[in-house]
Amino acid sequence: MKPTRISIGIILAIGLGILALSAGAALGIDLGDVLKVGGIAFLVDQYDEEIDSFITSALGEREAAAKGATKVVPILSLGGGGYVGAAQVVGSPEHVQRVKAVVQVEAKFGDFRAKVLVPTTTDKASGSPDRAKGVGVSAVIEFKI
Repeated sequence: MKPTRISIGIILAIGLGILALSAGAALGIDLGDVLKVGGIAFLVDQYDEEIDSFITSALGEREAAAKGATKVVPILSLGGGGYVGAAQVVGSPEHVQRVKAVVQVEAKFGDFRAKVLVPTTTDKASGSPDRAKGVGVSAVIEFKI
């Protein structure tokens, strides 16, 4: 796959963000999780279509492309409310259009850990997520916070 100007721009934006966070840590400035999650939200919001195209192309090259309409939305951590990544959702166009975010719920069971991703029609991670019906998660992009 040949890199485009947009994909190079995304890589540069992410790289500059990482560099800024690293420089802040090196100087003893705690930029905090708020800036990190805000940056993730900004990147997902600004480049959602490009991220969606990238995921669709990458899956298509492996003959694993999702069938139906797709959209990239932020992943919210239930309880913390922070943006922790992006998810590509898939389904019929009318169902995909309603999705605003994917809520991530994590639980531990002894030595096992479960991570549940729920497409939702709201962009808030509080209370019970309003599950978006007829939609599934086809890909996940995670950022370490």
